[in-house]
Amino acid sequence: MNRFLIFLLLPAFAFAQNTFKMNNSESSTSKATQIDINDDIKGTLLIPAIDKKVPLVILFTGSGPNDRNGNSMMTRNDSHKQLAQALDSAGIASYRFDKRTFTMLKERRMKVDVSFNDFVTDAKSVVANFAGDQRFSKIILAGHSQGSLVAMLAIDESIDGFISIGGAADEIDAIVVQQIAAQAPGLDKEAAKVFRQMRSQDSLVSDVNPVLASMLGPEIQPFMESWMAYNPKEIIKDVKIPVLIINGTRDRQVNVDQAEKLHAALPASKLVIIENMNHIFKKVGQDDIMAAKSYTDPSFKLHPELIESIISFVKH
Repeated sequence: MNRFLIFLLLPAFAFAQNTFKMNNSESSTSKATQIDINDDIKGTLLIPAIDKKVPLVILFTGSGPNDRNGNSMMTRNDSHKQLAQALDSAGIASYRFDKRTFTMLKERRMKVDVSFNDFVTDAKSVVANFAGDQRFSKIILAGHSQGSLVAMLAIDESIDGFISIGGAADEIDAIVVQQIAAQAPGLDKEAAKVFRQMRSQDSLVSDVNPVLASMLGPEIQPFMESWMAYNPKEIIKDVKIPVLIINGTRDRQVNVDQAEKLHAALPASKLVIIENMNHIFKKVGQDDIMAAKSYTDPSFKLHPELIESIISFVKH
């Protein structure tokens, strides 16, 4: 369980596999269209069957080579697909897309020099693609976990609202150390030492505990350094559009205090803490085994309060 949770945090091109399965079929009668913005950005636009302008929510997934449905190489929960379908039922359009790391791995053209800034570039490309699209009454960016910061950095004058779901307020090195401290006490001190060295020196840190190699090894450090350059709680202070910040009490990757810090940095935002919602939007009880199962079993339902909160914010 502990190693499973750590995995979900990682940049995850360290976990490349050769097989990918993706189910993009839509149960809705609405119009689902494949929209490929470029070779790295391939996604699904789902528009309700309504003869008027509708809001558009652009969904950004969390860390790892996730597909448009919110699934990774080692998980299948359909969290983003289910959210898109819930929005569709409420008369809200959505665009969700495969992260470039997923596409590159799927097409066997993975690069070792992928940067966090590449995700921001992709996000801006998506925003530019839909800016001014007359089918939509407004555009909202909804970022999950790592995607919260990515979406935040892509906000421009064409965006009408921002939703952070399970997004961090602190820099990623602090988040990683906090997670390791909760799951493997003692190892966090070694991780913190490596991060300090990464921040203070120009060269790569070669002396890394093998247990930490998948997230802090020399081949991962350039990516982590590009991510560490951003402080979400400072960046959100400059956001001028309506903001909704959501976190679940059963989120074991990003604690509720991160949502509270984001809200404190932008008091005009709306903060919603959802009881018994985990990191992938699912309603789970106190049983850790069942909570872990929700990552690989798409039959677990989205927490209804998440759906209600997002729909209310988008339609306000």
